[in-house]
Amino acid sequence: MTSSDLRHAEPSVTDHPADLQRLINSVILPGFVGTTAPQWLVRALANGLAGVVYFSHNIDPEAPGQVAVLSAELRAANPNAVIGVDEEGGNVTRLEARDGSSVPGAAVLGALNDTATTEAAGRAIGRLCRDAGINLTIAPVADVNTNPRNPVIGVRAFGADTDLVSAHTAGAVAGIQHFKVAACAKHFPGHGDTVADSHMDVARVELTMDQMRQHHLPPFQAAVQAGVAAVMSAHIIIPELGEAPSTLNPAASALLREMGFEGVLITDALDMAAVRATVGPGEGAVLALLAGNDLLCVGNPLNAYTTGRDDESCYVEVYDALFAAVASGRLPQETLRRAAARVQALAQWSAGDMSQDKYDDVDWVSLSTLACRADSLGEGPVLSGAGRVTLLDARTGHNMAAGPTENFLATALGHYEVESLNAAELSSAEQAERLAQAQGTVLVLTDSLAAPEQQETLERTLSLAPHAVCINAGLAPETPSSTATIHAHGFSRVTAQAVVRLLESV
Repeated sequence: MTSSDLRHAEPSVTDHPADLQRLINSVILPGFVGTTAPQWLVRALANGLAGVVYFSHNIDPEAPGQVAVLSAELRAANPNAVIGVDEEGGNVTRLEARDGSSVPGAAVLGALNDTATTEAAGRAIGRLCRDAGINLTIAPVADVNTNPRNPVIGVRAFGADTDLVSAHTAGAVAGIQHFKVAACAKHFPGHGDTVADSHMDVARVELTMDQMRQHHLPPFQAAVQAGVAAVMSAHIIIPELGEAPSTLNPAASALLREMGFEGVLITDALDMAAVRATVGPGEGAVLALLAGNDLLCVGNPLNAYTTGRDDESCYVEVYDALFAAVASGRLPQETLRRAAARVQALAQWSAGDMSQDKYDDVDWVSLSTLACRADSLGEGPVLSGAGRVTLLDARTGHNMAAGPTENFLATALGHYEVESLNAAELSSAEQAERLAQAQGTVLVLTDSLAAPEQQETLERTLSLAPHAVCINAGLAPETPSSTATIHAHGFSRVTAQAVVRLLESV
């Protein structure tokens, strides 16, 4: 029986023994399209599907309470469903994708370097998820961002110092799990020293295992010691462990278990390039289970690289491959049972009694303002509280993990007269002249000062408007800039509001 044969059957399983259907389903965590549950998903959940992952397209920001209603609908089909979401705070949010996260991201928290504040941020994320009926947030990022050219981690990490990242990872885990929302430390064994984005390419870490143990494994050990419920495996190759990505590599999962972790090992999305473009999601699912993973994150069915395939097809491909592997004897049912038991233990833990509710009345904008670093701004406020602002967006793309985002800085400047320009428009002589004649404040928004295109735009702008101020939403270089710059350590609603507050006060 093939995936195409199963496409229109009740989730690809009508001819399979009922107990085997449920067992295979119990380790699959797919995405789906829409703000209500499609019928194929409801049937699969009733048939033992482990749960789902929400993406921003599952959230209707115009309908308060919609996510909680959706979660209740899913749990009516399977009371033990694991409902997950990438809710890191800062740049990566699904529940607040349209307006930007109300919780600062990891780099802001790392810059503040107060673990009590990080734990409070974790509680804020946990409460946000709990109120939406979500019992798994795929956070915190435990990667140590030792490579400033890293295209996918960057400000999602607490920093580049192992001890700092370890302390804040543990704090975030404790905060998130306060509300019985499972935290998931990612991306094991450490994605911080890569120069490739594993969404789009195979990523390698050219470090020895001694270097990994010294610099990149300690935050995961800290998460384990903090009682983290889940860990996400990374699609990264560490040559000393072999040429298979860690998600498909038994040596990587064995390394994690040797660290004392007994919880759920979740794969990074199986539609990412290291799996999709090599063995494919179906075979990747089989290899991931054989490697020691417990829960298979299928991925986002609306990603550009899944064009032409619907959400059910993405799920069917994984189910079908698992069934074939079980039928052939290649995938032992005991492997599935062991994984399913861990998944169910997580679901049951999340349904237990919570600790005493704790509400943190935190002014995240003020703390994000405190975390900002200002270079060469001079004296007096840049903004006077009124007037005209020209905002040039020099960002050259979006982080695949974050997805496309609105310009939160433009929104935060809402009480000003804002003219928004795109970097591409500077090639026009007319637009360049308008910038040169701009009245009031000129701001240039960047998210990578190391990117040649963004540097070129910044230099071009400064040649036309020498008074321009750079707003850097990416990593802050160690050496202060001679250009007037505010380093915000991320791009979210609260960081944008913090930048405006700083511009009005400096």
